[in-house]
Amino acid sequence: MSDKTEVNLSGVKESKGVWLVKVPKYLSQQWDKATEKGEVGKITIGKKQGKTEVRFSLNAELCALGAVGEKDGSLQVPRDHPFTMHTVGGQTMAVFSQSDTDGISLEGTVVHRAECRPVVNDNYMKLKKLQIKESAKPQRLSQQLERAVTTVFKPVANHDFNVDYEKKKKSEGKMVRAERQVVLDMLFSAFEKHQYYNIKDLVDITRQPVTYLKEIMREIGTYNSKGAHKSTWELKPEYRHYQSAEEEEEMETT
Repeated sequence: MSDKTEVNLSGVKESKGVWLVKVPKYLSQQWDKATEKGEVGKITIGKKQGKTEVRFSLNAELCALGAVGEKDGSLQVPRDHPFTMHTVGGQTMAVFSQSDTDGISLEGTVVHRAECRPVVNDNYMKLKKLQIKESAKPQRLSQQLERAVTTVFKPVANHDFNVDYEKKKKSEGKMVRAERQVVLDMLFSAFEKHQYYNIKDLVDITRQPVTYLKEIMREIGTYNSKGAHKSTWELKPEYRHYQSAEEEEEMETT
């Protein structure tokens, strides 16, 4: 049964418009370091040569914190980030939020798309250089041991699935070849229910050795090596309406 979650759509009536802005990774990391109700920065919207100009300025305290993993205290995160505006492009997009109680609410529809880019200066180039060095570091390092490892880990108990397998193997015993006609009747009965079987299922149904079973299936069946029913067996067309010996006797009697 799937869990159903109600969505609060009160934002539709309010007709709230929201901006969808792509920001650099380091900027979102700096925002995470701000206090719960702290100010992360300011957005200024103005006009320049008849065009709307949007700029984000990061809080000075967050700039001073430096980049994640940064060792040089003099290095700071870029503060000024002008927006590059994009059109929505005829798409209808919406922004949803999720509360601590897993409640989902509609915040509004996207009216503007933008990309927040830093001003390229010496600070930014130092930051990019540091990021490249960090990404180039190997995830795993080899270490030379001073002495050989002598600890040997041995299993303290047999796994449950191994125990179950051994019990099943003992209870069922070794598979013994049945008469050919008996095996044929079991196979034709099985193929009346389903058209395709893999060899493992046929072994479970007939309780016959796999080599003996494959020998019979090569005569009455076709192996699918490709297609939608890959690695399965099906009866040859001339055997698909086969009747067992018992069924033929019943029909003759009636």
